[in-house]
Amino acid sequence: MQEIRELVEEQRKFYNFGGTKSLDFRLKALTCLQKAIKRNERLIQEALRKDLKKSNCESYMAEIGMVYSELSYVRKHLPFWDRDKTVLSSPAQFPARSFVRTEPYGLVLILSPWNYPFMLSMEPLIGAIAAGNCCIVKPSAYASHTSSVICRLISEIFPQKYAAVVEGGRDENTELLNQRFDYIFFTGSVAVGKIVMEKASEHLTPVSLELGGKSPCIIEESADLNLAAKRVVFGKFLNSGQTCVAPDYCLVQESVIDKFLEHLIHWTKKMYGNIFENSDYPRIINEKHFERLLGLLNHGEVFFGGNYSRDTLKIEPTILYPVNESEPVMQEEIFGPLIPVLTYKTISDADAFISKREKPLALYLFTKNPKVEQEIMNLSFGGGCINDTIIHLATSRMGFGGVGSSGMGSYHGKKSYETFTHSKSIVKSSSRIDIPLRYPPYGKRKEKLIRMMLR
Repeated sequence: MQEIRELVEEQRKFYNFGGTKSLDFRLKALTCLQKAIKRNERLIQEALRKDLKKSNCESYMAEIGMVYSELSYVRKHLPFWDRDKTVLSSPAQFPARSFVRTEPYGLVLILSPWNYPFMLSMEPLIGAIAAGNCCIVKPSAYASHTSSVICRLISEIFPQKYAAVVEGGRDENTELLNQRFDYIFFTGSVAVGKIVMEKASEHLTPVSLELGGKSPCIIEESADLNLAAKRVVFGKFLNSGQTCVAPDYCLVQESVIDKFLEHLIHWTKKMYGNIFENSDYPRIINEKHFERLLGLLNHGEVFFGGNYSRDTLKIEPTILYPVNESEPVMQEEIFGPLIPVLTYKTISDADAFISKREKPLALYLFTKNPKVEQEIMNLSFGGGCINDTIIHLATSRMGFGGVGSSGMGSYHGKKSYETFTHSKSIVKSSSRIDIPLRYPPYGKRKEKLIRMMLR
């Protein structure tokens, strides 16, 4: 692993040279990245199809197009974010000018996952570059074809002393985490997130952890049940359920359970049909995860679906009902095309059910009742939607991140810039006037004046 150690040292030397900090350099780098993605768009789509069997449409909608949107937004706003922010000086600092200036952390490590392997590598990289850092990206080995394309793309536009891709598996991850970085951005499981945080603590390295959890979807009796089912099916079965913010389970009010299930089946059939003849339906990433999902499936009561193919690693969109909260499918994040459906009597029951569990990355509520909306939005969760699913992350105008066991930190748009920068608070005092109030010797008169100013 000598190459990794040398790469880290090379990047640190380049960063210390200072060339990455100029606004012009960063804007040019973002432009180069955008052009390179455009040149390699077909290869990216081919890689995503090889890794996950994603259709070109889904690859563009959920990965490539999202990256373009983020690049355009960041390039447009970066000159404004990069300016010093003047703040009002306190009377105790008079006469002085106070301002906040941002600076990059330095050397950034991005550890990205396999489920959206292109987008979740590129979007943090955009923020790191915009802030003026040097960066090493480590894509997931599970999405090897996309990892290879990302490596090719980055190496053709940037010298490795500025931005580089390290491919490989667990050994490479371990060696990277043994190095000293100035910031680590990780997207993945809670278990690995704990390891990343532990390793980062050895160097007091700050981290962003984009994790997951069991994101609930509440269906309240006043909701448009047909529309709710349609949007749940879209959010849940996109990428065969391999989405960190997918609805992990549905909590449906008892009074509407039968109607909701009818609509859920209708939209599942309409959107996906026979998935074994549907070339656009993604597969499970590998046999390990496929077998894990079958274990959850075999312990549940299948209400609809449940078929699968080991040859193609495809699992049919599956509704599990009824489900007890003690069953295996309710003990871990599913990350696949299985949706458990549970019922509740009152909205307070749903509130209590969610409150006693770990804080989720996302929460979805379908209702037309403002009081219900107000009660549920007071729960703690990373982000979410009212009367929709997953679309809250599809914008550069709001941050995205978890809370508690679902993660820490936020990114997208300005939040990405802020994530990868340190804000320095600076006071520039006048040299012409020097008020003697703060200097010893002190007395009652000075204390009285200080008390008037500092209250």
